[in-house]
Amino acid sequence: MNRWFMMMGVLWLSVSFSAYSFAGDATPQEVIQKVNEAIEYISKNGDKVLPEFNDINGKWAWGGTYVFIMKCENTALATHPVSPKLIGRDLSSLKDQNGNYFFSQMCEVAKNPKGGWIEYLWPKPGEEKPSRKISFCKSIPGMPYQPGAGIYDNTISIEELNKLLK
Repeated sequence: MNRWFMMMGVLWLSVSFSAYSFAGDATPQEVIQKVNEAIEYISKNGDKVLPEFNDINGKWAWGGTYVFIMKCENTALATHPVSPKLIGRDLSSLKDQNGNYFFSQMCEVAKNPKGGWIEYLWPKPGEEKPSRKISFCKSIPGMPYQPGAGIYDNTISIEELNKLLK
């Protein structure tokens, strides 16, 4: 039964993405910047601002991507502007076509003080064939949240992406 709910969530996520404009012009540097801005914003204002991250037309969505907030203590999403049905669900068993448990991997790299990047296969909006997606995640010190954002990119390596972290 749990697997059925997970598959329905993936289907919902795929359909929901098609309603959002993915111009694809966000850069890795912008992803890092926005995630760091989210960390600062949530650190200053607390949990009460989390609903702002669910607004696909808000300031946390740009260039074909958006900031989402994970809660890694239970591998669930705390916010998601495109697919709110995934919020609060245990996503630790969700894997890509290659068998990568990418939500769990996001939680692992978020433990690094500078955060980190992961790569996984995920269909672009409106497509069925998975493409390489890269996502950056980082923890908020003293809070149970890990903001992240991702883009589709076939050219840059994880090693190059992690060199961008300061």
